[in-house]
Amino acid sequence: MKIELVIDLEAEKQEILKRYRALLRASKSTLQKGDKKEIRKAFDMALESHKDMRRKSGEPYIYHPIAVAQIAAEEIGLGTTSIVCALLHDVVEDTDITLEDIEREFGKKTAKIIDGLTKISGVFDTNSSLQAENFRKMLLTLADDVRVILIKLADRLHNMRTMDFMPRHKQLKIASETIYLYAPLAHRLGLYAIKSELEDLSMKYLEPETYKFIAKKLNEKKTERNMFIKKFVEPIDEIVHEQGLEADVYGRPKSIHSIWNKMKKKNIPFEEVYDLFAIRIILDSAYENEKADCWKAYSIVTDLYRPNPDRLRDWVSSPKGNGYESLHTTVMGPRGQWVEVQIRTQRMNEIAEKGFAAHWKYKESSNDNGLDQWIQKVREMLNNPEANALDFLDDFKMNLFSDEIFIFTPKGALIQLPLGATALDFAFEIHTGVGATCIGAKVNHKLVPISYKLQNGDQVEIITSSKQTPKEDWLNVVVTAKAKSKIKSSLKEEKRKIAETGKEILERKLKSLKITYNTDNLQKISYFFKLPSTQELFVNVALGKIELKDIKEYLSSEKEVETRGPERPENLTEDMVKTKMKGAENDILLIGEDLQKIDYTLAACCNPIPGDDVFGFVTVSEGIKIHRTNCPNATQLMSNYGYRIVKAKWNKQQELTFLTGLRIVGIDDVGLINNITRVISTDFKVNMRSITVDTNEGIFDGSIMIFVNDTEHLENLIKNLLKVKGVTGVTRFDA
Repeated sequence: MKIELVIDLEAEKQEILKRYRALLRASKSTLQKGDKKEIRKAFDMALESHKDMRRKSGEPYIYHPIAVAQIAAEEIGLGTTSIVCALLHDVVEDTDITLEDIEREFGKKTAKIIDGLTKISGVFDTNSSLQAENFRKMLLTLADDVRVILIKLADRLHNMRTMDFMPRHKQLKIASETIYLYAPLAHRLGLYAIKSELEDLSMKYLEPETYKFIAKKLNEKKTERNMFIKKFVEPIDEIVHEQGLEADVYGRPKSIHSIWNKMKKKNIPFEEVYDLFAIRIILDSAYENEKADCWKAYSIVTDLYRPNPDRLRDWVSSPKGNGYESLHTTVMGPRGQWVEVQIRTQRMNEIAEKGFAAHWKYKESSNDNGLDQWIQKVREMLNNPEANALDFLDDFKMNLFSDEIFIFTPKGALIQLPLGATALDFAFEIHTGVGATCIGAKVNHKLVPISYKLQNGDQVEIITSSKQTPKEDWLNVVVTAKAKSKIKSSLKEEKRKIAETGKEILERKLKSLKITYNTDNLQKISYFFKLPSTQELFVNVALGKIELKDIKEYLSSEKEVETRGPERPENLTEDMVKTKMKGAENDILLIGEDLQKIDYTLAACCNPIPGDDVFGFVTVSEGIKIHRTNCPNATQLMSNYGYRIVKAKWNKQQELTFLTGLRIVGIDDVGLINNITRVISTDFKVNMRSITVDTNEGIFDGSIMIFVNDTEHLENLIKNLLKVKGVTGVTRFDA
């Protein structure tokens, strides 16, 4: 037996060396003198410190850092420092090596990047989320060095590619975090190839059925699609070369995730999604001829095929904030279907594929600094000391995916804002002081309120007044993270002053009732009035919402509250939840690591029914709530509060009914509603709770809330409803 093991280790050793050599080949283009030695040193350190560790799949752990370094070099185009950091990104966290050791061996810069990549350890505010804090720490280092995020994306991509051996709840948590934060980040940094792959891989774990379905459909039609692309491309190719342009013309399939998004957004089946692929024209042009060549190619395409005038996107004249440049148009293909055509040069293509890293390469020739501006904005947000990490995350996320609009100041300076930005956002963008005192604006010389939504190309002048101060409802008016965080911090300041007053009043009132003024009592009173914190209690007292008579009411009920005290998420461990047992006969849901029967409630946001893929979420005051894994709120819950997620799965027992909603569309016909209700109540013996129907010029659109037993029952019902004459579509909807 021993000999076999030695051979095995020998083979692994060979494999490690093979992978290391592949990494060196991938980084060849960026290597300077002495770089190879640095990489070797980092590789040896990583190999030594991870030597006894294995991944979940049983492979040697060192495969992971090598793969991350390879992605950083090959797919993002990063240089030696990043390769060294990628090789060492886990050593500080998982082994005895400290940051000081790394600084001594590799210098300050490398140590700083690795610190940004190392998860936070230490004590936290329990209401905050560990993931959010880790993410925030990573962004703090981003403000100094963007390589932190790029290596983190490479790390995340490799983890997503090799997640098959993880337990299901971990897969869900990591995939949710990826779709919620990392994919938008890759998008923001212009790494489109990585963004698409992260989205597809997340979907593979979060929506496995849909993912397989679309992948299978795409595969079935592959040859037909390739024929179509060939036919479409041939004439373009021919004329492009006749006109003396050097170009590569090819078709590229859209990602599964973007097809799924289109299906959801337009509420259409797979068959009706036309743009399953895009045609790319990549021009080989000198920097000074780029613009002219792109428009030349555009006119060739639109001479051959009729364009849709509403669908022209010109990011060549004004690039996106992440540096993306391209000309997009949608044209009518030979078979009467719309085809998206993207026209760009090799330089633009490299920036689209490799984003930030390619940017540095072309920095001298390009005057575009959208990314620098964006990082400047991230810095401003991070400088806000008040923000709780979760608020910060949500505000930050909003600014990741948004398209930009361009707004002019009265003097003609150009300011970029996200789509949907208002006059108030513009005011805060100019200066915090201007935002805080803004009372209105003039857009193109017309007076408008602060909530006015700006359009591309508007010229805006802000009107201020010294008497104006930020209001709570301003938070619903603004969309930029900068404006949100500034408004929040000035409201907090305001609130703090009010709370100070309330505190003094409350102290006097409690004295008069002979209640000791201490933290314990304050928490009990807050709990009694269902307030989230003692600060809210002080504010309510100051505003007169809680008076002496209310506090007396609290005193009389104090006896029964005595034993309960305020619940906090950290005391609600899984074990405690497991002890809340429920009568055996209703139990059809098993919860927790060892899947026990525990009390739970079903979340109203997604109305789960038996058969759905579900998870449990430990709430602060309502025990465990069950959500569907594809619930609209699931990704946010899992990525922000991963530690409160518990496993849950249905267990077949006796028939119970659950409420769910169906949307039925079709062509209005005599007796249609009668036929639909007959199928529901007689064939399936299902109870309806409500039915709303809207018919508009012969089109029928109805929604029905019904009680079903499980997903199988629901699927059969949908099948039968689709057989009713006139019904064209039946879909389940979340509440």
